[in-house]
Amino acid sequence: MIRCPYCAEMLQIQVDLSAGDQNYIEDCQVCCQPIQLSCTIDNFRLVSVDAQCST
Repeated sequence: MIRCPYCAEMLQIQVDLSAGDQNYIEDCQVCCQPIQLSCTIDNFRLVSVDAQCST
């Protein structure tokens, strides 16, 4: 779960753990604003997810 940096809604996202560290943009399911997601994966485990406003 992440919190949208625009509308503060909690959102559920899916991360492909086999792809390693990832950086991508996903639109908020509530307010439709673009969220920059940075996912850190170590040994097929999600270590952290950072959700920021997309610039």
